[in-house]
Amino acid sequence: MSPVKTAPAELTAGDAALRAQYLTEVLGLLYPPPCAAHHGRATGETITEYVVVPDARRPRLLVPTARKVAAAAVRRYAEPQSRAARLKREAVVAALRTGASGLLLRDRIRVTGPVEESIDGHLREALGRELSVSIHIGPARANRKPVLQLISPAGETFGFGKLGTGPLTQRLVREETNALVALGVAGLSKLTVPRVLHAGQWRGLQVLVQSALPVWLPRAPLSPRRLAAAMLDVAGCCGYFTATLTGSAYWGEVRARLAAVADRAEGRALATAADLLAGRAGGTMLRFGAWHGDWAPWNMANLTDALLVWDWERFATGVPVGFDAVHYELQRRIQADGDAAGAVDATVRRAGELLAPFGLASEVRELTALLYLVDLATRYLTDRQAEAGARLGVLGTWLLPVLIRRVEEL
Repeated sequence: MSPVKTAPAELTAGDAALRAQYLTEVLGLLYPPPCAAHHGRATGETITEYVVVPDARRPRLLVPTARKVAAAAVRRYAEPQSRAARLKREAVVAALRTGASGLLLRDRIRVTGPVEESIDGHLREALGRELSVSIHIGPARANRKPVLQLISPAGETFGFGKLGTGPLTQRLVREETNALVALGVAGLSKLTVPRVLHAGQWRGLQVLVQSALPVWLPRAPLSPRRLAAAMLDVAGCCGYFTATLTGSAYWGEVRARLAAVADRAEGRALATAADLLAGRAGGTMLRFGAWHGDWAPWNMANLTDALLVWDWERFATGVPVGFDAVHYELQRRIQADGDAAGAVDATVRRAGELLAPFGLASEVRELTALLYLVDLATRYLTDRQAEAGARLGVLGTWLLPVLIRRVEEL
């Protein structure tokens, strides 16, 4: 399992600067005083030394300098989305394994101080085993958090850690912990989820360590039927109930979330669209169940005998059945061509086909897709994705216009 978001092959100058800044922030969190991180030579007791991949100006990954561990860290970092990306990854892995990385990857960070004061020391004690830590440096998002890859001395990736640092990410890490605990006893039969290895707090940070799913095993083609069956498995894992849209607890929660973002123009526009939707379809009976909350191509891997799904921090119950299918389709389309507004429109048009496997009546399928868009837009506003610099944070450039138009046409 790798809970890493696949990033574009090339970084913009702005994103590179934000990553470099974030690198400094993360090191300060993981190695607080009396520990210290140094670019270059340093004196004092060394906790660990990192190679910066690809370099300090565009950091994506920090890997320990030990050859076997470093090679394993890069190989298990993320699944490349193109042949060229796979070749680049293998070149880096070969350089690290043979010791030639000094020519390609020149930037080093040495961390000094008492190991017991570091994240390395905390995780070794909590898990009762020796380990090395590799650090992922993600793009700007409101829910960005330190993600750690945990590697044994033999080069085995055995776990991934997430650290909640602020109110939003601490809540998400707690909720993912709760979700994984619940899913572990839910009797899922169509997919495999990580196990919780450790959860708790460290120096004011919320910590979750989960088992690594074997994403490195050979992949198999994923059929729409298998994907829908897995999504149905999740939808029913906590039971179903039916209610009218406006009579449901779900709609009450959506209205409360919208009220909390009413101070922003996009929030008011979204609330207007939601009111219009409720006025036209409020008495419609819907079936409610659970959903993953961010089921996207990069949060799953299909093997011959297992469908692996990770990143459960948005898991929720009591939502209209079918949300996962609509979300997956939208994210797949955005990833494929980058036209976010076009992806929204095309996804809504496919609602009938997407939601047929969920047993929804034909007249509620488009409504379900529109409700999902309201939910997603509310999430973006609540999390303040635009303020965090997220690429799709400004809803007025892609999601809102399509949603408003579609609701008016309903």
